[in-house]
Amino acid sequence: MPTPLMTAENPVGIFDSGVGGLSVLREIRRELPVEDLLYVADSAFAPYGDQSDEVIEKRAIAIAQFLVGQSAKAIVVACNTATGIAVETLRSRFSVPVIAIEPAVKPAALNTRSAVVGVLATRQTLSGSKFSRLLAAHGADVQILLQPCPGLVEQVEKGDLSSQATRSLVEQYVVPLLTKGADTLVLGCTHYPFLIPVIRAIAGPSVTIIDPSAAVARELRRRLQMSELLSRGVQPGTERFWTSGSPETVQSVVTRLWTNDVDVQRVPSAFSS
Repeated sequence: MPTPLMTAENPVGIFDSGVGGLSVLREIRRELPVEDLLYVADSAFAPYGDQSDEVIEKRAIAIAQFLVGQSAKAIVVACNTATGIAVETLRSRFSVPVIAIEPAVKPAALNTRSAVVGVLATRQTLSGSKFSRLLAAHGADVQILLQPCPGLVEQVEKGDLSSQATRSLVEQYVVPLLTKGADTLVLGCTHYPFLIPVIRAIAGPSVTIIDPSAAVARELRRRLQMSELLSRGVQPGTERFWTSGSPETVQSVVTRLWTNDVDVQRVPSAFSS
């Protein structure tokens, strides 16, 4: 799909089914402090794990088109489910670099000491063909335990990161993996890094928790550099936020997770339906 002329001073677009992708946005801001960033939380359709492949692909295309319309010079798919279902379509339709996240199975398999790795993710991510290929490529010499985590995305979407209800859910999903000998836990959903303090309290200090967000930020830098699109600015970059859900509700959660006051706008109505 044709895109406007891109310059190094154009912003970077990032999207997720909701607020989870802020964990990726946080790492992008650390890695690229002078880039202007655009973020879309598709909260009206969250969690993507409850949606059909057709709906998720349609949403990903619509959001990417919106971000390109905002002059985004690159798009980051900050959602494992959307990566598994729609990233190939996005790369075929849009000429800007498309950087995507996926569960960090490879580094987990390389670094586990017990040869047992647990993957926490949504059902949609774990059942996807892209994830199956990831397991086939990197899981031959280790035991990889798959743990769907229904309900965790919803807790983060509410900003409920540490209640007893959230802790009980995390225990329900993490303890069986530890019992089976997992010494490494892969966070296969961008919402889950906001639950690391709870996961750490349950898993203990000897268990490695792998969040791939920093690797995505480094890959974005590499791709921008390769395309000569790294910003040459010296002032700190800005962030702009949109949602397909309730701006007021999402704004309160984003402000808490981003730890700064933010203004969240509603995406255009033609895009949000």
